[in-house]
Amino acid sequence: MQQLVGYSGEGNFFPGASIYPNRKESNAFLSRDRHVDVFFPSKRSRISAPIVFSEENFEEKQPVSIDVLPDECLFEVFRRLPGGEERSTCACVSKRWLMLLSSICNDEICSKKATQSLKTDAKTNSSDKDEPLASVKSDDGAGSDGDIVEGEGEDQEIENCGYLSRCLEGKKATDVGLAAMAIGTGSCGGLGKLSVRGTSSACGLTDLGLRAIARCCPSLRVLSLWNVSSIGDEGLCEIAKGCHLLEKLDLCHCPGISDKALLAVAKNCPNLTTLTIESCSKIGNGSLQAVGSCCRNLKTISIKNCPLVGDQGIAGLLSSAGPWLTNLKLQVLNISDMSLAVIGHYGKAITDLVFNGLQNVTERGFWVMGNAQGLQKLRSLTVSSCGGVTDLGLEAVGKCCPNLKQVCLRRCAFLSDNGLASFSRAAMSLESLQLEECHRITQSGFFGVLLNCVGKLKTLSLANCLGFKDFACGFPPMSSCTSLRSLSICNCPGFGNVSMAMLGRLCPQLERIQLNELHGISDEGLLPLLEGNEAGLLKVNLSGCINLTDKVVSVIAKLHGLTLEQLNLDGCKYITDASLVAIANSCLFLSELDISKCAITDSGIAALAGAVQLNLQILSVSGCSYISKKSLPALANLGRTLVGLNIQHCAAISSSMVDVLVERLWRCDILS
Repeated sequence: MQQLVGYSGEGNFFPGASIYPNRKESNAFLSRDRHVDVFFPSKRSRISAPIVFSEENFEEKQPVSIDVLPDECLFEVFRRLPGGEERSTCACVSKRWLMLLSSICNDEICSKKATQSLKTDAKTNSSDKDEPLASVKSDDGAGSDGDIVEGEGEDQEIENCGYLSRCLEGKKATDVGLAAMAIGTGSCGGLGKLSVRGTSSACGLTDLGLRAIARCCPSLRVLSLWNVSSIGDEGLCEIAKGCHLLEKLDLCHCPGISDKALLAVAKNCPNLTTLTIESCSKIGNGSLQAVGSCCRNLKTISIKNCPLVGDQGIAGLLSSAGPWLTNLKLQVLNISDMSLAVIGHYGKAITDLVFNGLQNVTERGFWVMGNAQGLQKLRSLTVSSCGGVTDLGLEAVGKCCPNLKQVCLRRCAFLSDNGLASFSRAAMSLESLQLEECHRITQSGFFGVLLNCVGKLKTLSLANCLGFKDFACGFPPMSSCTSLRSLSICNCPGFGNVSMAMLGRLCPQLERIQLNELHGISDEGLLPLLEGNEAGLLKVNLSGCINLTDKVVSVIAKLHGLTLEQLNLDGCKYITDASLVAIANSCLFLSELDISKCAITDSGIAALAGAVQLNLQILSVSGCSYISKKSLPALANLGRTLVGLNIQHCAAISSSMVDVLVERLWRCDILS
């Protein structure tokens, strides 16, 4: 700076060696003149154009830059780029280039043949002696127009296969992110599945981002939009116009999307097979009929919490799509008995049916749906929180659906033992029955199902039913339910030893038992079930049954040790090391063991580790306060086969011991 201040205009500006080793860089420094200002390279010039120095004068010229070209010219340049890699490279230059590239549709991109023709014409015009490019062959023999066209076809096929799957969440869901994804996936197999999950805060995604996907990703087959309030009809309409291969559409919490966009999808995406609409306040009856009429491949539709959808929309959808619709799920909608009557009449292809929170549907709706005789192919029925499920309505469904195999009933407050017994008699193909929070169901209805489904029922599940009272029922002598393979009873306080003993006599072929939080059962009630089993138990879950002791585990190990694969004793506080000794001696094929919150000590872990034939893969000792650092060698020995170890809330296990285990059991996932 001192040289600049003391400069008098004579001699060199900087005495001594040049400030730039490269003489070309010294042109950035100019002699003082009244026309220009002197500047350092680190400072920004006050003039906007570089100055060409000559001996007598200065000539100013505008910069030669592609950025001065308007979008129309850049568009013509970009659409002639030879491949996806070149387009991706150009997209990295600036946001302007990225958004411009993402606005070019695939059918607007010049093929290699056209681009090559331009090059050929240019060479021909520049020199008559040059041969046309089409006649020039490379060393490997490829170089004709036919070869070029074939290569272009292969490249286009690769780009349009739709191999790739992408997901944007939260702050990453922006227009720029989608545009970059649209450009980048084109040369890598094509985008086939896109999931965008916004946040409750303002999302940076608008219709512009979806337009980029629509124009650059014609191979898109699956689109999922969750919680993106900034997306409107325009963006989804662009998807409908550009992505004709769309097969699955999932719209959840999209308040800006209305019937207009869904109509566009129906008209332009004939391959649509799955449609899910949830909490979209502007989608109503108008578009559902169009979806049913235009989308002849539609198999699955789910509609939840859409206040504008009513009986008219469901009737229009089913009357058009009924012959091919196989899965229908209706939740929290303002529909009445009329919709269920339409389903019963037109749903000739429906195999899976789900109703949830239909408060305006009454007993008459279920009765009419069953007696309409249309649900001949129905195999699975799930009904939750519907007051219309009564004894009469459920019996009608059972009688008129001959192929019904799986039924799940949740929070059906008006269903009683009589209705359950009548339904089980009428449903001749019933294989799986699940009851949850049906408080009017008692022992009579539960064992009535076993009496009526002899030879066909395979799975029976009971959860959170408070109507049970443990007393001996006056059932007549009945045959054993030899078909039942899986039994689950969870959190039913009235289910006790008497009921459990009856199950032992009725279900001799059980393979999977899940008894959770049954405080009313003890060894006395469970032993008949274990001892009467003839098939050999594979999976036993007794978590939360706090009154069971080592005697039960000893019987399980002795009678079922050759078949047992999974055993869960979480929370059984009376289980001690004796149970682990029995397991180590008899359970040859046990792969998963959960003894969390049991009275297990270091000796029990040592017994497990000493079993040569045991090949545990998952072990949980969470909450076992008696396990200490003495178990380190045993756990390390078990680690030969372990892939998962849970030692959370073990007070006697220090952090240093955890570090040693992590180091030794490097193939095992350890929760600590």
